[in-house]
Amino acid sequence: MFDTLSGKLQRVFKDLRGLGKIAEENISEALRDVRLALLDADVNFKVARDFIERVKSKAMGQEVLLSIHPGQQVIKVIHDELVDLLGSENSRLEATGNPSSIMMIGLQGSGKTTSSAKLARLLAKQARLPLLVGVDVQRPAAMDQLETLGKQLNIPVFVKKGETDVFKIAREALDVAKAQNRNTLIFDTAGRLQIDEPLVQELVRLRDQVKPQEVLLVLDAATGQEAVNVATHFNNALNITGAILTKLDGDARGGAALSLKSVTGKPIKFVGVGEKPEDFEPFHPERMATRILGMGDVVTLVERAAEAVELEDAKRLEEKMRKGQFTLEDFLEQLKQMKKLGSLESVVNLLPGGSDMIKGADLSKSEKEFRHMEGIICAMTFKERRSPQILNAKRRQRIAKGSGTSVAEVNNVLNKFSQMQQMMKKMGKFQKMMAKMGGAVPGGMR
Repeated sequence: MFDTLSGKLQRVFKDLRGLGKIAEENISEALRDVRLALLDADVNFKVARDFIERVKSKAMGQEVLLSIHPGQQVIKVIHDELVDLLGSENSRLEATGNPSSIMMIGLQGSGKTTSSAKLARLLAKQARLPLLVGVDVQRPAAMDQLETLGKQLNIPVFVKKGETDVFKIAREALDVAKAQNRNTLIFDTAGRLQIDEPLVQELVRLRDQVKPQEVLLVLDAATGQEAVNVATHFNNALNITGAILTKLDGDARGGAALSLKSVTGKPIKFVGVGEKPEDFEPFHPERMATRILGMGDVVTLVERAAEAVELEDAKRLEEKMRKGQFTLEDFLEQLKQMKKLGSLESVVNLLPGGSDMIKGADLSKSEKEFRHMEGIICAMTFKERRSPQILNAKRRQRIAKGSGTSVAEVNNVLNKFSQMQQMMKKMGKFQKMMAKMGGAVPGGMR
């Protein structure tokens, strides 16, 4: 989402790094370019103006440290102000009651139902016991969608099809939660194509009845400044506690994320970064700021890896790599674990300078190649994966036919695997040599 903004800011930073001293005349032009970049990203013009004024004031008022280049100090001021603009720190949910209630509100099509299920999944992983409650009686498919998502995630759902009294549904849901010992109710409320008074009044009455600890506004990040206007209206009527931004993986300009906290005073608590249930994460202003500035987000990448890969499995694979016993079965397992981290583009973007590395690259071809590799290995027998040297021409033809690929592609996968095995053997020998010399790094192979 922030690729365009990130690219423009990095061009500005390139000029700032060559700055000999901090003076009004030599940073004004750079900050003007930053302001234009923010406005082009659909950031609220008042927010952009105030942001530049704060950066300029702080940059001019600071003494340059001897160990830091003047331009780098200005970049640090921009980074710190960007973090502050996004909300300073991660805002956690306040749903600590037993049972506690969370109201999901927003316009129709913003992603309330999907976000409700994703939030329930996240809370379940944190040892909460969520109950999804469908109180959207305006859109008939909403309850069906919620039930489908609940079954997919193994999370209970309470709906009453045919019932039009949302307050009755809410009361019965609370009774069911107590009976089933569910400690967190997530209410998926109705939306409209635009804000109207009947919708707002219904939500206000429902809020007064269920007394939620959290009122979360779900916003489609692709709607830009309109998302901020919607947030202002809902906040004035319902005093929201935070927001969830969906479609943050899209190609929208990102102005809503940068303007929301400043305009409404309410934090972004979660973001949707894809369509899968796991593509949902707490919003960390510091991490988002580093992504926007092209510095990557290694912490989030490590967290994703920790969730996708079991430590014992990693140790076992490390040992096999070191001994040169890595098989196609292990390679297949690695490919499946990589898929759990998300798309290749999303992973590379989390690396420092990642957006520059993939600029102009067609990662969809690499994704397709990974799928073909997985299909080819899956078409092999267990014995063939363990001992690829037995793969004669006849077996390779069978594998190509079974995986819907060509013999040339099968040969390519086997050649790449052979090269990787040779490289791992060399790394294993090098690590043994370093250990004898007393210079081994524990866990170096990982």
